[in-house]
Amino acid sequence: MEWFDAHNHLQDERLDLCRDELVHVARDAGVRAMVVNDCCESDWQPVADLAARYPGFVIPAFGYHPWYVGERTAQWQSRLIRFLETIPGAVIGEIGIDRWILNQSKDRLRKVAPGIVGAPPEMPEQEDVFLWQLQLASNYQLPASIHCLDAFGRLHELLSEQTRLHRGFLLHSYGGSREMVPIFVELGAHFSFPGYFAHDRKSRRREAFMDVPLDRLLIETDAPDQVPPPSLSPFSAIDRRGTIWNHPANLPAIGKYLAKVRGLPELALSEKLKENFERLFL
Repeated sequence: MEWFDAHNHLQDERLDLCRDELVHVARDAGVRAMVVNDCCESDWQPVADLAARYPGFVIPAFGYHPWYVGERTAQWQSRLIRFLETIPGAVIGEIGIDRWILNQSKDRLRKVAPGIVGAPPEMPEQEDVFLWQLQLASNYQLPASIHCLDAFGRLHELLSEQTRLHRGFLLHSYGGSREMVPIFVELGAHFSFPGYFAHDRKSRRREAFMDVPLDRLLIETDAPDQVPPPSLSPFSAIDRRGTIWNHPANLPAIGKYLAKVRGLPELALSEKLKENFERLFL
């Protein structure tokens, strides 16, 4: 079976010690391609380098994650356009809006987002950057990988006000309600399921994926983040401090788990996920 990772962060510095080995292991496990998303300008060149190092395996995604939009340089828009125009196969991501991050304490922020400089950007700033990048996706007829936490109603409003993306978009690690699935489908959404949602406490997140149409379904690792439960983590990545993180080679275990959740044969699901991945990203 072949598996396709719709969203990860292979460029993340936590994977510096094991990146080449990690790619080799993932390929041996059946991973055939992955969309590698950056978060901010300092990520753009490393992601481009990975796409050149692993052509056809790494699909580069360039954009500004909502947590980091406050760090933009004056040249960020022209630089982003240059990467999209010059890096083969480039798509847009990770972009989006996030109300959750605004309600976290400083101690919590240091744990979940140590790279944030200063206070997280407020919603108006996040939305301005998000909408500009959405328009860019429309102009270049590219898909976009979208991050959203605690703001799905607002996300729907923003997407409804924009020109529908020709290639569609991915709601990465979708955490919205079941009721909103058909609403986002009408706007061109695909939904990716991370292994993290297999944790017992994430039952409501799993329920939403029961209503995702099969032709809009994808899977992801979000490696090195969102570590799945042990049963779906046969592989681990270890950083310089000895901390254990998620590994892209866990993708087949995630796919097989989702097949069980949806009551589908594993091979049938893997073939459908491949078709969906290629339609959206290739």
